[in-house]
Amino acid sequence: MAENNHPSDREISEAAPLIRAAEYVRMSTEHQQYSTENQGDAIREYATKHGFEIIQTYADEGKSGLRLDGRKGLQQLLHDVKTGQADFAAVLVYDVSRWGRFQNPDEGAYYELCCDIAGIKVHYCAEQFGNDGSPFSHIIKALKRMMAGEYPRELSVKVFTGQRRLIGLGYRQGGPAGFGLRRQLIDHTGAAKNELVRGEQKSIHTDRVVLVPGPAEEIEVVGWIYRTFVEGGCREGEIAALLNGRGIRTDFGRLWSRATVHQVLINEKYVGNNVWNRQSFKLKQKRVVNGPDDWVRANGAFQPIIDLSLFDAAQAIIQKRSIRLSDEEMLADLNTLLQQRGSLSGMIIDECENMPSSGAFRSRFGSLTRAYVLIGYRPERDYLNLEINRYLRDLHPRIVAETMARIRDIGGTIELDPATDLMTVNGEFTASLVLSRCQETPAGARRWVIRFDTALRSDITVAVRMDSNNETALDYYLLPALDMTMARMRLAERNAAGLDAYRHDTLDALDGLARRVSLKELA
Repeated sequence: MAENNHPSDREISEAAPLIRAAEYVRMSTEHQQYSTENQGDAIREYATKHGFEIIQTYADEGKSGLRLDGRKGLQQLLHDVKTGQADFAAVLVYDVSRWGRFQNPDEGAYYELCCDIAGIKVHYCAEQFGNDGSPFSHIIKALKRMMAGEYPRELSVKVFTGQRRLIGLGYRQGGPAGFGLRRQLIDHTGAAKNELVRGEQKSIHTDRVVLVPGPAEEIEVVGWIYRTFVEGGCREGEIAALLNGRGIRTDFGRLWSRATVHQVLINEKYVGNNVWNRQSFKLKQKRVVNGPDDWVRANGAFQPIIDLSLFDAAQAIIQKRSIRLSDEEMLADLNTLLQQRGSLSGMIIDECENMPSSGAFRSRFGSLTRAYVLIGYRPERDYLNLEINRYLRDLHPRIVAETMARIRDIGGTIELDPATDLMTVNGEFTASLVLSRCQETPAGARRWVIRFDTALRSDITVAVRMDSNNETALDYYLLPALDMTMARMRLAERNAAGLDAYRHDTLDALDGLARRVSLKELA
């Protein structure tokens, strides 16, 4: 047997000086495998095996990996690297997801590049690939970053679906009860338990929360607000002044204002309706105000403390304020308010005594965003995105219906699953249709992101690229499932020759597929 002259790992570690390294650990509310202790154990094992000496620890405990904001540990690490204060040559991290679950995978790559430029290598200790700069490692890292970012997106969808179901069953999902109401804890059988005080949360997973009437004196105040508004003819600002004069405070212990009185007058929970998703803050992005079409509701879920006829009378008065104003007069008032305040929001509008309510503008113009555009006010991008997304949701069923009609006109058969919008054509293959909004990069280039609904498992995805205004279809891309292996893909203005674009409609796209490949091969 030939003599083994290769030195052992122990001999190498004794012969070579240890490389100074820092470790970065992050723990959120995920599985126990990601506890800082478990991460530290794996990192130390990796350090011993590969000749590293851990001299410093950067830690973020209980922090989401979606954004850099709030992650003081990673911020400090990057600061030390960029300013030359880092006294180490490597950073050891448990895996790619602990570095971050950034929604833009390039963000995680950028932070790693900052370390690399400073001569500091990032090592992912629990990954099955070496971060050695090879093309293979770059590809795997890119996939891992996308997977890390996809996890919270999938979780967000699951959580939203679960919350929507609970709302439909009449359970309260977060937020204070409001003046005149209280949060009541119930068990899995529906039996009442204790009342939750402010800041207190349920501790048993199967328990649920409902709204119940609060103290009698608060219920009387709510009724007085409605009667004074409907029968007494007082406006919200006058009612607020009367409440403050009587020493009555809001449920937060604050003075009443026009806006807080207005919120009592328009909130459906006082007639027992459970309404949720008025605002969204998904994936730690900016908060957006959703339109009524996006609200999730369950009517008659709680015991009402205001009679429905009195509530409806209040809504009629609020709406009537704007009926006597023309569109031009309402927009002129809105523009005057903009000049006075410098910006607009639903709260700013509702605080103004001599203005129609924000709800009146939504009712008259379809949305607040539409009213803003008509006076030349460009709201934050979130509002514009919301408006575009709502338009595309409305457009999608129309394009599906047109496609089905044209296929039937030429003698084909097509069936539509109403729950998923999955089309079955001629009984041979399935097709789904997705609309991709046009987005502009800082350099002025146009980009489209195609997201595939992998749960549908359709044979074909017809991707509709929208024009630069996101108003009409630019072209159609035919994407067979056998060619698509990722959850999403990004298209530029010019794309690979293998991607076929059709300039007319989805029928032309499906025609193109019939000419290019046997449909039965896809089935």
